[in-house]
This record gives sequence, structure tokens and C-alpha cells, in this order.
Amino acid sequence: VQLQASGGGLVQAGGSLRLSCVASGRAFSSNTMGWYRQAPGKQRELVATMTTGGTTKYADSAKGRFTISRDNAKNTVYLQMDSLEPEDTGVYYCHVVRQEASPWYDYWGQGTQVTVSS
Repeated sequence: VQLQASGGGLVQAGGSLRLSCVASGRAFSSNTMGWYRQAPGKQRELVATMTTGGTTKYADSAKGRFTISRDNAKNTVYLQMDSLEPEDTGVYYCHVVRQEASPWYDYWGQGTQVTVSS
């Protein structure tokens, strides 16, 4: 199983980035896909998640600025990040989990670096 994330980079404060993550390597039934980030010296934290059915969850810091979406047919999740702030800097990890029923799975991507300069 592979989660391939892309779209990170260096951007000035106030700018935008769009992250993408494609999951492959197995059949993915209904699940939750999302994004987490880890800033230097800090723990990994939730940014946003979305279920197959479209239910979303956002960190307070992401509300109003970030938008998560997904293409279930392509096993792909996106994160549109607008009005970026230096505090958004970190490694962004893609995640997919299914824990409500069998088959259970929990996978992480390799991360993509987002750097926001002031």
C-alpha cells in the first residue's frame, strides 16, 4: 500500500497551496482520509479529515482557510490551503483509516514539506 502525497513547497504568507494524496495498492472500502502536520519540535496534529460519505472535520486553525475534498473513485484526497501563515509550516502527512468494520486498515504517507515565509 502506498500513499503518495504531492503539492508541498515554499510560499509567502497569504499565499495558497494545494496538496494531493493518492492511495494505491489495495481495495479501499469506505474510510476516512485526511491530512496531519508536524511542525519542528512539535507533535503531529490533525489538520482535516473527510469520510467517504463527505463528513469533514477541521482543526480550529484550519477552519475558514483550508478545504478538504476527495475523489473516491480515484482514492485521492486534496487539501486546498489558502491565506497561509508561517504557523502552517511543517510536514504534511496523508492518512487513511478504516476502523468501523472489517477490513480494518491504517496507513500513512511519507509527508510533503510546506514552508510559509513571512
